[in-house]
Amino acid sequence: MSRAAPRAGLQEPTMIELNGAAPVLFVVAGVVVGVVLRQVLGAASLRSSARRAAAILEEARQQQGSLIIAAKGEIATMRAAAEDSARADRELAAAEGERLRLREVALAEREAFFAEREVSIAERERGLLEESAKIDAERATIATRLAEVAGLDAEAARAELMRRVSEEAETEAARLQAALERRAREDAADRARDMILTAMQRVAADHSTEHSVTHIKLANDEMKGRLIGREGRNIRALEAATGVELIIDETPLQVTLSSFDPVRRQVARVSLERLMQDGRIHPVRIEEVVLKAQAEVDADALKNGEGAALEVGVTGIPMELLRILGRLQWRTSFGQNVLLHSIETAQVAGTIAGELGMDIRAAKVGGLLHDIGKALDHEIEGTHAAIGADLAKRHGMPDSIVNAIAAHHQEVECTAREAPIVQVADAISAARPGARGDQAESHLRRLEDLQAIAMGFDGVERAYAVQAGREVRILVRPDQIDDEGARNIARDVVARIEEQLSYPGQIRVTVIRESRAVDYAR
Repeated sequence: MSRAAPRAGLQEPTMIELNGAAPVLFVVAGVVVGVVLRQVLGAASLRSSARRAAAILEEARQQQGSLIIAAKGEIATMRAAAEDSARADRELAAAEGERLRLREVALAEREAFFAEREVSIAERERGLLEESAKIDAERATIATRLAEVAGLDAEAARAELMRRVSEEAETEAARLQAALERRAREDAADRARDMILTAMQRVAADHSTEHSVTHIKLANDEMKGRLIGREGRNIRALEAATGVELIIDETPLQVTLSSFDPVRRQVARVSLERLMQDGRIHPVRIEEVVLKAQAEVDADALKNGEGAALEVGVTGIPMELLRILGRLQWRTSFGQNVLLHSIETAQVAGTIAGELGMDIRAAKVGGLLHDIGKALDHEIEGTHAAIGADLAKRHGMPDSIVNAIAAHHQEVECTAREAPIVQVADAISAARPGARGDQAESHLRRLEDLQAIAMGFDGVERAYAVQAGREVRILVRPDQIDDEGARNIARDVVARIEEQLSYPGQIRVTVIRESRAVDYAR
């Protein structure tokens, strides 16, 4: 076959031309490839940068959220702490304000008290000044009259007047003393019998029970168990701290304090009331309350003594004597309060001394302190007159007052002029109508009231008050009252007795229900 001839006008490239153009083509192709690769790599780099930027932004957002949460927690903690601090400050300010208020109230009360005392003292001083002015005027008038009558000057008349008054007072005192001694000798046998009977009554069971016990009401019977404590620890602690015997028996809602010392009974009563009110009853608390009660009773005793001296109108008595004198507030003798009896004796003695022209203050002090030994006669051996005289002597009281105290029951000889006056005043205070209780009449009235209360219930057949009024025996009709009804009557009678009557000690109520079956053999 013959090869076709090339077309006219077209020439095939020669090998030389192709070889010369190849490098150029490679260069262009390289450039193109480089540009493409550059664009591809740039796009990849941009995408990688975008991903890193997005990751950084996300991490920033997460950190921002954590920081916001932490900041909110710190803010809440700081706010709570600020509120607690503000609350504590408010509570502290309120407590401080209450303390200041209470202190202001106490100060106001004390100021009012002292103001009243100042007014009272000022009025008393004004009265004394007026009385002194009246006496001076009367003396001047009498001296003038004597001078006119006797032709004496004022000084001579005054001396003559004082001599005559002194002689008359001494004569009257001697006459009174002689009369008292004569009467004492005449009544020696009666006084001896009275002393023996008094000694017998002092140790008699009924009498000592009435004057040596104090009854305390309880809110409920559960309080008895709390007062006793586990294995009796509380009651032993109370008895050891107060020196008073606590009697907790089957009597409902009642605890009995037994002691011959009235001050100890008062301390025990105050302590027991404070413990029941507080509710915390254990040995340590008992000791604390008893110490506070002792201090309170001592303060009350001093207040009572100062009040008695102020009422009588005497000053200069040692504070310790006033404290011991105030303890007589809780002591009775034959149903008469000893402190009130002492005040009355002092007033009567002052009146008698004034009428006789003698030392009024000495007579009042002797009358006020004549029974002070009764506050310590349970602690010191001897009669109350001897104890009181020794006590007054140890505290620097004048010999006249010491003798008046020692001789007011004629145990020693009267050497002071005030001693007979104190004897008379003591007898007047003890013997006046209504001073000492009419024991026989009150005893009979109490028996009648007990029987009347018992007979006031339905089904009661008979009622008897026995054991000197310390027991009521009630007989009920068995056909109307059963055993449960008998217990109810006993409880109701006790409640009515406690409500209507005032009595020493305790009263036992016994309800008897008896059923009898009677038949006859024929």
